[in-house]
Amino acid sequence: MSSTVVHDPSGPLTGELPLDRGPHLFLAAAVLAWGPNPAGVRVADRALIGLQLTGHARCVAADLHHRYENLPADSELRPLTRVVLRKAVNRLSTGPATTVAKVQNRARLIQALYRALDRLDTTQQPASAT
Repeated sequence: MSSTVVHDPSGPLTGELPLDRGPHLFLAAAVLAWGPNPAGVRVADRALIGLQLTGHARCVAADLHHRYENLPADSELRPLTRVVLRKAVNRLSTGPATTVAKVQNRARLIQALYRALDRLDTTQQPASAT
């Protein structure tokens, strides 16, 4: 299995790519399983994992923000989605994720962003005819 890491701070490239959910949620779960001093995870590895999670969190947050803006003004999901987006902005503004705690915060953020996307997807799916 191979993958490509994209650094696209302005967003025009990543806005058209599908999110690679599975591997990032797997990575987030693995990071959250770490103890305070994970054996075998070097500082340089933590920095790369933090960069990977940060980049993906930015992509997921951008997708969530786009969907948030398309919600009806009276949607009950707007306040909750707005809270998740604010948390994303706050967590992503803390600088590079190089410590175990910061990398784990990025992992939690990715999980929260995907939960918010799932809530929107569930409500935007048309009811199936039975």
